[in-house]
Amino acid sequence: MQSKSLFAVIIFIILFVAGLFFAHATYNIADPAESIIIAVGSFLLALFISSSIKIADPWDRAVVLRLGNFQSLRGPGLFFIIPILDTIPYWIDTRVITTSFKAEKTLTKDTVPVDVDAVLFWRVFDQKKAALEIADYNSAISWASQTALRDVIGKTMLSDMLEGREKISGVLQKIIDERTEPWGVNVNSVEIKDVLIPSALENAMSMQAQAERERQARVILGDSERQVAEKFAEAALTYANNPVALHLRAMNMLYEGLKQNSTIVIVPSSAVDTMQLGSMAGLTALTMGIGQEKANKDNAAAKKP
Repeated sequence: MQSKSLFAVIIFIILFVAGLFFAHATYNIADPAESIIIAVGSFLLALFISSSIKIADPWDRAVVLRLGNFQSLRGPGLFFIIPILDTIPYWIDTRVITTSFKAEKTLTKDTVPVDVDAVLFWRVFDQKKAALEIADYNSAISWASQTALRDVIGKTMLSDMLEGREKISGVLQKIIDERTEPWGVNVNSVEIKDVLIPSALENAMSMQAQAERERQARVILGDSERQVAEKFAEAALTYANNPVALHLRAMNMLYEGLKQNSTIVIVPSSAVDTMQLGSMAGLTALTMGIGQEKANKDNAAAKKP
């Protein structure tokens, strides 16, 4: 705006100075009236021309009224008006504008108070309507957005609001666009920034989610136990029909237990009888096997540099 005013001021100075030079050139001591008239006339002409010069930015449109009636939209760039007859009451910005709005302590459909923050992206597509149909379209858009948001919250369940923000944004955009279209305003999009619920309800929902996760964990654990039991039952049927396999499995389990912890191993007497470890020969063979394996490990460790 300063550059626009500066251009008009420069034009005024140039014209006025040129008029003063011309008045000085025609100055006559005997009759100075002519020079004074030229100086005053140059001042008025410079003022008239500089007042008629207007410059609009690429995103601005000037609403020109002539004697109170709509004349035209001017801009962008350089244009001229008729001073006194023409006035410019509005400069309309045609860029996309963002407006923040919110709804505080608004009840949802399931009577939960929420605070919702949103952002509206809009632009003026009909500058004439925006200037003539409504006094202050910026305030009107803000209030229309807030009332629309409250209406949508009152018709929406809390769960739908927390999970379906995109759907709510689409509904809001449609409602606000219908309200602002007669004003020459088009809504590009609506974004929900945040949905705040009471802290007590937030804690309750957190506990509910935690309980649901624990329930799912217990269900998974129980299902795993059932699958393991089924596999054990299948293995029992296999061992029941093949005593040799059961004997070998029991020997391997006892061997692994002694290898990992050779201090104390508790073995049921029935298992000892089954594996024929009650005799001295059986125990001696098992102990020698374990001792030989430990000796081999010690020798291998000693050979390492």
